[in-house]
Amino acid sequence: MSASALLHIERLRKRFTEQPVLDIAQFSIAPARAYVLTGKNGSGKSLFMRILAGLESAEDFSWSFMGQSYTDAASSYPAQLRKSIIYVHQHPYLLDRSVEDNICYGMRVQHYASADIKARLEEALSWADLTALRHRKPQGLSGGEKQRVALARVKVLQPRLLLLDEPSANLDGQAREQVIGLIPTLVAQGVSVVVACHDRDLLHLDGVQHLKLREGRIALRTHEEQKL
Repeated sequence: MSASALLHIERLRKRFTEQPVLDIAQFSIAPARAYVLTGKNGSGKSLFMRILAGLESAEDFSWSFMGQSYTDAASSYPAQLRKSIIYVHQHPYLLDRSVEDNICYGMRVQHYASADIKARLEEALSWADLTALRHRKPQGLSGGEKQRVALARVKVLQPRLLLLDEPSANLDGQAREQVIGLIPTLVAQGVSVVVACHDRDLLHLDGVQHLKLREGRIALRTHEEQKL
């Protein structure tokens, strides 16, 4: 294991039948790096990220995060990991409240100071280009706007690892470009980001590593392989 790894997996196995869906060994994620995870539909991309976020369990899971070793049991997933690792679904759930209330929700649950909440909110609204929508409710937002609210809600919590499931799916034009454009800025602020997607434009962002999930295993693809 690299001493500089943010997350390192010794082994991760998950099966639903006799055939394992995930059978991963010796895999690492570096700090402040972006990864795009590709694979066929049903290959286990979302499942993999949900296990890392403590939303699913695995039969056999030995890993370390920020130098601390863990064995999996979703029911006893450490609270500190829930603060450090955040998973965002393809269709993020938003509360029936204003945009700014959605962004502030996690900070209030974690009892951030009022002044800190206000400062982080204003920064996140500007960062995600949501200032003009701050008082709108989710019912009046487009798909791209909802994704930006979800990313702003993550940004204010400053996780170490962000897991995004198809963030640009079903988006086109400016909406898609806006969502994709936010990812490098998160990495620049020290967040590692893993994006499960089929969007080849994400593979061409500067510094992005391409991970391929096939037959339950993850492999790092080179730039030459990506062109094939």
